[in-house]
Amino acid sequence: MSENYGDYQTEIYGRGALTGVLPNVTTDPRLLEAQAKKALGERSFNYVAGGAGEKATMDSNRLAFRQWKLIPRMLKPMNDQNLAVNLFGQQYPTPLLMAPVGVQSIFHDDKESGLAEACGNVGVPYILSTASSSSIEEVGQANGDGKRWFQLYWPRDDDITLSLLKRAKDNGFSVLVVTLDTWSLAWRPADLDNAYVPFIRGVGNTLGFTDPVFRAKFEKESGSTVEEDIVGASKSWISQVFYGQPHAWEQIAFLRKNWDGPIVLKGIQHVDDAKLALEAGCDGIVVSNHGGMWQSLSSEGSFY
Repeated sequence: MSENYGDYQTEIYGRGALTGVLPNVTTDPRLLEAQAKKALGERSFNYVAGGAGEKATMDSNRLAFRQWKLIPRMLKPMNDQNLAVNLFGQQYPTPLLMAPVGVQSIFHDDKESGLAEACGNVGVPYILSTASSSSIEEVGQANGDGKRWFQLYWPRDDDITLSLLKRAKDNGFSVLVVTLDTWSLAWRPADLDNAYVPFIRGVGNTLGFTDPVFRAKFEKESGSTVEEDIVGASKSWISQVFYGQPHAWEQIAFLRKNWDGPIVLKGIQHVDDAKLALEAGCDGIVVSNHGGMWQSLSSEGSFY
């Protein structure tokens, strides 16, 4: 793929005219969902496309996006286009980052490692989800020299949290993104109607299953290894990261003490919470309602 989008468009037309080769993925964003539905099974598709409740927040998000318009200016030289931005002392080629998306083994065999490699190849920073199907180490290796951040579903056990932070730092993840809005699984009708939750069968639990501290604690408590009791290990890991209670502002100090890079809080939707994030020593926020995937009827206009 060409680095310049204009060149990529020319490349598509050229290949089609000269060789009859068409894009294997539609370029029409309105058709992407239908194409994905054909490629994925019902459960996998519903997991990625479904939302909380009646999808009111998802609908509001789409509407909010459509309220923004671009008004072009004419007769302006365009020879020196530069979309680069500086975040936390690092230069990025564009303001676009790959958001943390977990459980990718239900979408593609290459899982998160494949996407991390692709992001590294095109210069898009990659954010690894705690719900990954690839390990921290695998993603770090696949991403190569690419810039990468680590998204944390904050475990209730401090020892496990410290282990995850150390692994992330040791494998080149420079920014910690702490998700605040998903400390409990949401009411998702599309998943509930199929009684489908990937985590219970070990899917999306790889960061826990490959963590030495979690493994040791599970083996001590259960008398079994993770591999010997996948369902039991899955329940134990779920109870760590989706245990039904949020952390408190005072606990941010623990992360600040044990992470020497930038900390970004994901899920902030209120101005007062943004101010509290700064007071707690955080470096940035992601204004997000998780795309309506795990929340319903939260503020519109904040995105995944």
